[in-house]
Amino acid sequence: MEGAIPRVPAKHILSPYQKNGWFGSGYTMNLYRGCCHGCIYCDSRSACYGVQDFDTVHAKENALALLEADLRAARRHGVVLTGSMGDPYNPFEPAERLTHGALNLFCRYGFGAVVLTKSDLVLNDLGLLLRLGEREPVAVMFSITALDDELCRQVEPHAPPTSARLAALRELCAAGVLCGVVLTPILPFLEDTPGNVTGIVRAAARAGAAYCYVGGPGDFGVTQRTGQREYFHAELARRFPGMETRYKRAFGPKYFCASPRALELQAAFEAACREEGLEWRLPRIEGLIKGAEPSQMTFL
Repeated sequence: MEGAIPRVPAKHILSPYQKNGWFGSGYTMNLYRGCCHGCIYCDSRSACYGVQDFDTVHAKENALALLEADLRAARRHGVVLTGSMGDPYNPFEPAERLTHGALNLFCRYGFGAVVLTKSDLVLNDLGLLLRLGEREPVAVMFSITALDDELCRQVEPHAPPTSARLAALRELCAAGVLCGVVLTPILPFLEDTPGNVTGIVRAAARAGAAYCYVGGPGDFGVTQRTGQREYFHAELARRFPGMETRYKRAFGPKYFCASPRALELQAAFEAACREEGLEWRLPRIEGLIKGAEPSQMTFL
């Protein structure tokens, strides 16, 4: 995509965690606001986050200058997670280059990076990720919830298909970037089959991933919050006739909709990871630099 995107004001970019985040990261950042992947289940649509016009991507004003000021002022170095509230490799990143600029700043100021994405555009920064990884911890994790591209297009309509993510995963792993796959959410009655879950694990292993992550038996499912729930149910009704009614009957107003097959799925998931030689815990990468063996990882 080309052309300028809307800007929103910001005061800071870097936010410290009170406790360790994913991968043991100490900070999180969001250079953009909103996301245009159109994932029908996205928790970031929830009213509690206050993101207006969520489907329109906005860049934060003076994002890289603000980030540099935050990095200079940080009391400690650490690993920065990006991608928790929107994809850092949205279709506007090749023009805006905010994530690219952030990685360059991490190289300059000695911060590591964990990138959560659904996009193969991360390959544009392969060289930069390798350069950063020579001195600081670096990992890329791809969000994959549906192995089948057709189902993927229904639940994540504007994101790159699963096949494109697996191809990008393969290229990153071959180059030496620590990568894995996170299988969240797994949508009950749509994606919660052993075939889908173990298929993702085996595809990730073939691509060279070091780990797959769900959490535990209680994490096979999807969240429903005010704002998110209404959008999700409307999309279920439009794309999967009868599924909205099934969700309402099964889960009502519950915040977390756990798959009724959660224990079965966890057993199948762990068995597939063992067979493929993958870790299913989340690695702590602080202090881990390029060249470290998976056996040297510690886990959260």
